[in-house]
Amino acid sequence: MECAIIKTGGKQYIVSKGDVVAVEKLSDEQKAGDKVVFEEVLFVDNGSDTTIGTPNIKGAKVQGTVVETGKGEKVEVVKYKAKSRYLKRRGHRQPFVSVRIDAIS
Repeated sequence: MECAIIKTGGKQYIVSKGDVVAVEKLSDEQKAGDKVVFEEVLFVDNGSDTTIGTPNIKGAKVQGTVVETGKGEKVEVVKYKAKSRYLKRRGHRQPFVSVRIDAIS
């Protein structure tokens, strides 16, 4: 089974062919059906040969297709100071893009 580690949006993801991964929002123009290529590949394993980048592997690519775009669950941010009647609440929903991995090369 072929797998790879890619870096996007400041995070690293372990992916293999057919996986659906929710990554940070790539751009405003992404919509379902668009092709995406990840150039920052850190590790590739094809079952018999393992390649580790220093830090990236030159010429390695992971190709995928956008499945959907949306926003994640609401995260509540609270600032609180005891005994001073200070409380602030703020909600945030992080945008994401779901990508189906098509090929690792």
